[in-house]
Amino acid sequence: MLRTTLTALKRTSPVIQKPLTVRSYHEKVIDHYERPRNVGSFPKGEQGVGTGLVGAPACGDVMKLQIKVDDATGTITDVKFKTFGCGSAIASSSFMTERVRGMSLEEAGKIKNTEIAKELCLPPVKLHCSSK
Repeated sequence: MLRTTLTALKRTSPVIQKPLTVRSYHEKVIDHYERPRNVGSFPKGEQGVGTGLVGAPACGDVMKLQIKVDDATGTITDVKFKTFGCGSAIASSSFMTERVRGMSLEEAGKIKNTEIAKELCLPPVKLHCSSK
């Protein structure tokens, strides 16, 4: 999808001086953007589900994150997200949901956005996209 969009922009946009290429994004970002994991929401009232909503004033991205926690072990057993934002924000959200599944709440709480940005090879200008 991103490749198609970039190709179409190269052909139709008179404003772009330099052609955009997929190389602008690391393959991990493209993969998580084109095939995001764990998108959706849990049913209202489902037991053991916590919901958070966060936004990035820098660009208007918004993310809703839901985690399902096993009460007996305190382990995250399932994760869902909905992100409205740029490709980097969607990819960061998708990547993070895969990473936290199976972690304790304490472990998941220690993840830094810089770790996500580094893993996805996000440029410094997109660091805010990993801080949802």
